[in-house]
Amino acid sequence: MINIPTDLLRTLIAVVDQRSFTKAAAKLGVTQPAVSAQIKRLQFLLGGDVFDRSVQGVSLTPHGETVVAYARRLLSINDQIVHLGGNGPRPELVIRVGTPSDFIASALPGTLAHFRERWPDVRFIVRTDYYEPLARQLHGGEIDLLIGLSMTPPHEARHSRAQEVIWVHSDATRLAPNQPVPLVSYGEACVYHRLAVAGLRSAGLDWEDVFTGPSFTSLAGAISAGLGVMAITRRRAEEAELAVWEDAPLPKLPDLYAGIFIREGGARVIYEQLADEIAKAIFERSDHKPELIARLASIRKATSAA
Repeated sequence: MINIPTDLLRTLIAVVDQRSFTKAAAKLGVTQPAVSAQIKRLQFLLGGDVFDRSVQGVSLTPHGETVVAYARRLLSINDQIVHLGGNGPRPELVIRVGTPSDFIASALPGTLAHFRERWPDVRFIVRTDYYEPLARQLHGGEIDLLIGLSMTPPHEARHSRAQEVIWVHSDATRLAPNQPVPLVSYGEACVYHRLAVAGLRSAGLDWEDVFTGPSFTSLAGAISAGLGVMAITRRRAEEAELAVWEDAPLPKLPDLYAGIFIREGGARVIYEQLADEIAKAIFERSDHKPELIARLASIRKATSAA
């Protein structure tokens, strides 16, 4: 029976994740010839090439893609067994989180701070982008966790929840008859924009992009100034205290789906714990939000009456 040493598999994953033998060597703290020798030994044990030599750069063969997928699972199980002994994460453990920017200002910072109280040796790198690029980075091992919004149910997510999408506006917002609906958004690649356009198109309404901004703060400012309307989840609108247009003369929009995903391999036990805490912060707070709003309204009414 052939046993494949886990250090060879870790070297393989490092080369794939770093997309370079040189960068993998630097990450592993060894020389590039040592990395090449380990890959050569691994290929000998597997009886075939894992990298396509006919393509420039680091490119996996179909056989290599299968090996990498199994290697990530095997290393994940190995790491889980190690953590069963009570060992915490390695001091150098960095968790890379990918998320749309609107999650950063709300649930994420406090959750990461609380998580680090229990795992003080963990550090975080947070990347912001749209869902599709982040999903590719997750599958490529470039990020460890993904918090994203998609238009279809995320079946591979560890946690997921439907999110109601509504229109927001301000008192200064004006929709002129027979004129395009003025849209405020992150841009065409944003899932909010795509959902809004699909809804308007299905209702036979024209639209125009009047303001495209790089941050949620800029979009909220554009809405407050009356530049246009924006599609967004009710959770985020209420957190930002934006005016929800409940009776908007616009089509009702379908739900989006918030999902929390974990990559194969790595310190999966730690990733799962963090994913569970992020889910609790995002979803449980959303579940109790209507009750909290009603309670605050009751308090305001009682105060004004007094």
